[in-house]
Amino acid sequence: MKILISADMEGATGVTWPADVLPGTPQWERCRSMFTSDVNAAALGFLDGGADEVLVNEAHWSMRNLLLEHMDERVQMLTGKHKSLSMVEGIQHGDVDAVAFVGYHTGAGTEGVLAHTYLANSITGVWLNGVRASEGLLNAHVAAEYGVPVVLVTGDDLTCVDAEGYAPGARKVAVKDYVSRYAAVCRTPARTAADIRAAAKAACALAGRRDPVAGKTFTIELEFDAEHLAAAATVVPGVAASGERRVAYTSATMYEGIRTFKAVTTIVSAAVEEQYG
Repeated sequence: MKILISADMEGATGVTWPADVLPGTPQWERCRSMFTSDVNAAALGFLDGGADEVLVNEAHWSMRNLLLEHMDERVQMLTGKHKSLSMVEGIQHGDVDAVAFVGYHTGAGTEGVLAHTYLANSITGVWLNGVRASEGLLNAHVAAEYGVPVVLVTGDDLTCVDAEGYAPGARKVAVKDYVSRYAAVCRTPARTAADIRAAAKAACALAGRRDPVAGKTFTIELEFDAEHLAAAATVVPGVAASGERRVAYTSATMYEGIRTFKAVTTIVSAAVEEQYG
């Protein structure tokens, strides 16, 4: 049994503030250990439950945040940027039996601690086939295309609610309770590590490859906080204006869909100007 852990940071234990997740800040240095604790706890739980292999894919910002030296020696970690499938890189090789979303968060334009979708700001909403989409929802569709079930989701309490929409059977662990975008009632690392480890062990019973989902098309629509960002996004082939500050595109597969999404967000990020956005 091989488990892939997609590890994001905004939904990690103790994280509530932008500086907590921005590489190079003192608060980021402090929160890295709690992020690592969450991920290591998930890995230990999967190993407790019978997994033969756990691969952790770093999915936050620079994708160089976790402290490898504090991970269990049986874990392997994929670290660094510029990966074909970004947050779920590694799922495409046909040897992953389940995926866990650890440290996830809610989507742009919704309630949730540090809520966003790919870009911290600029994107005010994302919809997949008309349904408001978080990173979890987008990545779950990529996983389904490869026949890989989502078996564990951790983050704030609203992230767990969001996950009911895309992985209703998965185990969920809330490491904190939403108060505002920048505030939460947090549990201690010792408590969240125990909760995550127990949930991951139980989640092993849900692992096992499924029939890949095929034959669907995916229309993704994005809304931005400024008109010039929508205009910049239309540079990507197939992406067209769909409304005020909105663009949309349709892909024959979610593999293509998420890669186009990456292209759009990369171009939009480069078009954001200091102060005025």
